[in-house]
Amino acid sequence: MKPLTLLALLALAMLCCTSQADAKPSSPEPRKGAAFMTRQEGSEVVKRLRRYVDPGQGAPAPYPDPLEPKREVCELNPDCDELADQIGFQDAYQRFYGTV
Repeated sequence: MKPLTLLALLALAMLCCTSQADAKPSSPEPRKGAAFMTRQEGSEVVKRLRRYVDPGQGAPAPYPDPLEPKREVCELNPDCDELADQIGFQDAYQRFYGTV
Protein backbone atom coordinates (compact mmCIF):
# COMPACT_ATOMS: atom_id res chain seq x y z
CA MET A 1 0.00 0.00 0.00
CA LYS A 2 2.74 2.47 0.92
CA PRO A 3 4.82 1.94 -2.25
CA LEU A 4 1.71 2.46 -4.37
CA THR A 5 0.89 5.75 -2.59
CA LEU A 6 4.48 6.93 -2.91
CA LEU A 7 4.52 6.08 -6.62
CA ALA A 8 1.28 8.00 -7.18
CA LEU A 9 2.62 11.07 -5.38
CA LEU A 10 5.85 10.98 -7.41
CA ALA A 11 3.89 10.72 -10.65
CA LEU A 12 1.71 13.65 -9.64
CA ALA A 13 4.80 15.71 -8.76
CA MET A 14 6.37 14.92 -12.14
CA LEU A 15 3.21 16.03 -13.95
CA CYS A 16 3.14 19.29 -12.06
CA CYS A 17 6.82 20.02 -12.75
CA THR A 18 6.64 19.26 -16.46
CA SER A 19 3.46 21.26 -17.00
CA GLN A 20 5.01 24.32 -15.34
CA ALA A 21 8.22 24.00 -17.35
CA ASP A 22 6.33 23.79 -20.66
CA ALA A 23 3.97 26.65 -19.85
CA LYS A 24 4.65 29.94 -21.60
CA PRO A 25 3.33 33.35 -20.54
CA SER A 26 0.04 34.19 -22.21
CA SER A 27 1.01 37.80 -22.94
CA PRO A 28 4.37 39.34 -23.82
CA GLU A 29 3.75 42.26 -21.45
CA PRO A 30 4.91 41.74 -17.89
CA ARG A 31 2.28 41.53 -15.17
CA LYS A 32 1.92 44.36 -12.70
CA GLY A 33 3.91 43.59 -9.60
CA ALA A 34 6.23 41.18 -11.45
CA ALA A 35 9.60 40.60 -9.84
CA PHE A 36 11.62 41.32 -12.98
CA MET A 37 11.39 43.81 -15.83
CA THR A 38 12.95 44.03 -19.25
CA ARG A 39 16.02 46.12 -19.96
CA GLN A 40 13.95 48.63 -21.88
CA GLU A 41 11.56 49.11 -18.96
CA GLY A 42 14.51 49.47 -16.60
CA SER A 43 16.06 52.13 -18.82
CA GLU A 44 12.80 54.06 -18.89
CA VAL A 45 12.63 54.03 -15.10
CA VAL A 46 16.21 55.29 -14.80
CA LYS A 47 15.59 58.02 -17.37
CA ARG A 48 12.46 59.05 -15.51
CA LEU A 49 14.39 59.40 -12.26
CA ARG A 50 17.23 61.34 -13.86
CA ARG A 51 14.88 63.98 -15.20
CA TYR A 52 14.32 65.44 -11.76
CA VAL A 53 18.03 65.97 -10.98
CA ASP A 54 19.72 69.07 -12.39
CA PRO A 55 22.56 67.75 -14.61
CA GLY A 56 24.98 70.51 -13.63
CA GLN A 57 24.30 70.57 -9.91
CA GLY A 58 23.51 67.00 -8.86
CA ALA A 59 21.44 66.43 -5.76
CA PRO A 60 21.12 69.42 -3.42
CA ALA A 61 23.00 69.21 -0.13
CA PRO A 62 20.81 68.70 2.92
CA TYR A 63 20.37 71.64 5.26
CA PRO A 64 22.53 71.53 8.39
CA ASP A 65 20.72 70.90 11.66
CA PRO A 66 20.61 74.19 13.60
CA LEU A 67 20.47 72.33 16.92
CA GLU A 68 23.59 70.23 16.25
CA PRO A 69 26.02 72.46 18.23
CA LYS A 70 23.66 72.42 21.22
CA ARG A 71 23.23 68.67 20.90
CA GLU A 72 27.03 68.24 21.05
CA VAL A 73 27.22 70.42 24.19
CA CYS A 74 24.55 68.27 25.83
CA GLU A 75 26.36 65.06 24.82
CA LEU A 76 29.55 66.23 26.55
CA ASN A 77 27.70 66.59 29.86
CA PRO A 78 26.92 63.04 31.12
CA ASP A 79 23.91 64.21 33.18
CA CYS A 80 22.38 66.12 30.26
CA ASP A 81 23.07 63.23 27.89
CA GLU A 82 21.36 60.72 30.18
CA LEU A 83 18.37 62.99 30.72
CA ALA A 84 18.14 63.56 26.95
CA ASP A 85 17.77 59.80 26.49
CA GLN A 86 14.87 59.81 28.92
CA ILE A 87 12.88 62.97 28.14
CA GLY A 88 14.32 64.21 24.84
CA PHE A 89 17.14 66.51 23.84
CA GLN A 90 15.33 69.85 23.83
CA ASP A 91 13.82 69.41 27.30
CA ALA A 92 17.10 68.19 28.76
CA TYR A 93 19.07 71.07 27.22
CA GLN A 94 16.51 73.56 28.53
CA ARG A 95 16.78 72.18 32.08
CA PHE A 96 20.58 72.35 32.12
CA TYR A 97 21.40 75.40 29.99
CA GLY A 98 18.23 77.51 29.71
CA THR A 99 16.17 78.14 26.57
CA VAL A 100 16.89 76.27 23.36
